[in-house]
Amino acid sequence: MGRPTGFLEIEPAKTPYRQVAERIHDYKIVQRELSEQAIRAQGARCMDCGVPFCNDGCPLGNIIPDWNDLVYRGKWEDAMVRLHSTNNFPEFTGLICPAPCETACVLGINAEPVTIKQVEWQIIERGWQAGQVNPQLPERRTGKAVAVVGSGPAGLAAAQQLNRAGHSVTVFEQNDRVGGLLRYGIPEFKLEKWIVERRVEQLRQEGIAFQTGVCVGVDLSTADLRKNFDAVLLCMGSERPRDLPIDGRELAGIHFAMEFLIQQNRRDHGDEVDADANISARDKHVVVLGGGDTGSDCVGTSHRQGAKSVTSIELLERPPEERSPSTPWPLWPLMFRSSSSHDEGGTREYAVLTRYFEGENGRVKRLHAVRVQFGESDESGRPKMEELQGSEFTIDADLVLLAMGFVHPVHEGLVDGLGLQKDGRGNVQAETTSYVTSEPGFFAAGDCRRGQSLVVWAISEGREAARMVDVYLEGDSSLQSKRAYI
Repeated sequence: MGRPTGFLEIEPAKTPYRQVAERIHDYKIVQRELSEQAIRAQGARCMDCGVPFCNDGCPLGNIIPDWNDLVYRGKWEDAMVRLHSTNNFPEFTGLICPAPCETACVLGINAEPVTIKQVEWQIIERGWQAGQVNPQLPERRTGKAVAVVGSGPAGLAAAQQLNRAGHSVTVFEQNDRVGGLLRYGIPEFKLEKWIVERRVEQLRQEGIAFQTGVCVGVDLSTADLRKNFDAVLLCMGSERPRDLPIDGRELAGIHFAMEFLIQQNRRDHGDEVDADANISARDKHVVVLGGGDTGSDCVGTSHRQGAKSVTSIELLERPPEERSPSTPWPLWPLMFRSSSSHDEGGTREYAVLTRYFEGENGRVKRLHAVRVQFGESDESGRPKMEELQGSEFTIDADLVLLAMGFVHPVHEGLVDGLGLQKDGRGNVQAETTSYVTSEPGFFAAGDCRRGQSLVVWAISEGREAARMVDVYLEGDSSLQSKRAYI
């Protein structure tokens, strides 16, 4: 703890963003950096607590007080080494993680927490700019081959860990480019794709093979997987979106959020989009159903495409401005949040139930809804929802984007082809610490196992599953477990 009184003397600095009037006209990243002096001062606000709850709040077990202190002291490369010891891709989490570490920060009990996420982002960016992020080749090869299915954050983290353990790793990706959710699910203005590509290139240089355009279970049979690989790790995410089966759902102009976001990411890559399948918000009244990260991404993308209006609808009630008593520190707090996309404009509606869609000439034109309230919980623990009489209303809607989350991974092909057991929610059933599925030699990690979650959880599960695959193949593992840090 380089400055014991830092948290008393130094004012907190929030993450800086580009001006709204500028950023809504392009797809460049919105997050900016603090000056070196300012970010080192933020590192000095860390109290180096005897029990660092931030460390436990982070799914990766990041050793946060250590690298906060190193940043304060100006030891940037040492900070990057410490950061990389628990996180393969800190630039991803430094940009798109909601930072559960910050809500667990002890300073956050009665003050603004340390800006951990911003410090993390600037540590790794400085490392890249200084040429300090280099391929790490394994000291030996084991002769074992491992297939990783899916190249999202879980798959990439697992592949890098397994490769560094000496195994020959092949990553299969059904899309035409590597990156999964990072590549096509998250907009450029939150994560520019050159940031993803430079990591992928590092992994290639470390010896990892990538095969794109391969849908495992369809283009590559499960029999071939068993024949050619000593172990298989499934990291294909949770891609089955939650639908809204109400009257009018069949109307043109109603799409799943990912259809909309993937198209824009492809345009940003320079790809042509079929005119007949084009989804555009330009000059349209856009309604986004769902208030999470995916809904927020739809809002920001709609602004940039030139929407006439953007309305976000959330079924649940508006969260309180301050931390709810139901989620005391250091738990992830139930409270109102506004993303950079929501700050760019539009309307947010809470406690609204969509009843049906109305159309003209086969296209959606209006959304009919009613306001609701939530009362006491029922026997299952869920609060009872009641419609408010006389609160019916309509919203103009030329484009409706369903951003209500994802229910489970796609079952057709690989999951059903292997006959894998599923949990009660339809995810691939795999033991929490071993990541072993019902099929010998097959493991699962990330969203396909735990359900829709955060990028930081995906990286964590990818790392932990890689260690267990290594134990399965070698009897032991030199890969560090998260449990060593918390």
